[in-house]
Amino acid sequence: MNSKPTIIHGKCHVDERGKLFYNNDFNAVGVKRVYFIENAELDFKRGWQGHKIEQRWFSVVQGRFKIQVIKIDNWDKPASNHNIQEFILDAESLDILHVPKGYITSLQSLDKSARLMAMSDYRLGEIEDEQRFEQTYFKQK
Repeated sequence: MNSKPTIIHGKCHVDERGKLFYNNDFNAVGVKRVYFIENAELDFKRGWQGHKIEQRWFSVVQGRFKIQVIKIDNWDKPASNHNIQEFILDAESLDILHVPKGYITSLQSLDKSARLMAMSDYRLGEIEDEQRFEQTYFKQK
């Protein structure tokens, strides 16, 4: 498993019947939980939240989302200046963003009614690993 956030690219087949979206490179072995996120407002950023142990996969099933990702080395007192990676996911591609353990994310809808599917390798309550920080805490280096 990759130790850096990576995009697993999906594809789309179009014919007279319509569209078929697929991602044959995504291996769902290890996924134990799936849930969906819809932000109420376009300017709302859901973050920063992350995990020391848990890893996540994100895929947009409707609209587009901007996902910002930061690697945290010191969870007790993280630096406020970081290199922030940014990914734009679009439902038209069925790309999946893998976020390994040790990262935090900020999630923002780019379209009204955008819906993000999140997958985790731990069940809810299986471990205590949720780390949260104020949205304004982190700045780009």
